[in-house]
Amino acid sequence: MALTIAGSDPGGGAGIQADLKTFAALGVYGYSAITAVIAQNSSTVNRVAPVAPTMIAAQIETLAAERRPGAIKTGALGSAGIVRAVADALSRLDLSAPVVDPVLISSAGVRLLDPAGERALLRRLLPLARIVTPNLAEARALSGVDGASPAALRAMARALTAAGARAVLIKGGHILSHSPAESNDLFHDGREFVELRATRIPGGDAHGLGCALSAAIAAYLARRMDLLEAVRQAKRYVSAALRARFTLGAGRAVLDHFVRK
Repeated sequence: MALTIAGSDPGGGAGIQADLKTFAALGVYGYSAITAVIAQNSSTVNRVAPVAPTMIAAQIETLAAERRPGAIKTGALGSAGIVRAVADALSRLDLSAPVVDPVLISSAGVRLLDPAGERALLRRLLPLARIVTPNLAEARALSGVDGASPAALRAMARALTAAGARAVLIKGGHILSHSPAESNDLFHDGREFVELRATRIPGGDAHGLGCALSAAIAAYLARRMDLLEAVRQAKRYVSAALRARFTLGAGRAVLDHFVRK
């Protein structure tokens, strides 16, 4: 069983809906706590209505009272108050260290976590994280390290583990790639660095990639997989879902969450 704490995407390509589909596809029962109701589709975000922090905490507490989730992931949190409410609930209930997807800005360019929220995420949520999964822009913002080189990625990863995360997965894409046919990520657990290689998928962009990856990591952790292996398997799952992507309208492609690997 796994719990996602994130915003709602009525189009189903990202957020709570995508997380629950990912859990189901990987054989894990999904709980969910909604942090925001977001009016969006595959191409745009029109409106964001945050849920009250006390209500978010109540969702987590009520679910955990029935059964404690084996793994947890967080997605869009929206504000410092929500970040603090989530961190307080996880700590107070002594729940599993979460997979933290630091959703700062949507793929449509809309900010989903305000600057005060970024600071709260660094101070309150990262120290609880089993792993944090930023893309390059998020890693730069949270670490304070600039640059676009393998050395810069390693410095970002060190900064994020120094902030308290037990491990980091930076989606580095072309920066770590040794050929145009690769799209590689960097894993760091405070001790070693591991380059995770993957084949670049032509036209390989889709709505909700980060949501699916972090949810898949949580699903595999719920199945008691080792962290690095959970990351490897999650990357394979997302690659397969991306290859099978499809479009619903004029926006970005969406993943086929139920693709057979």
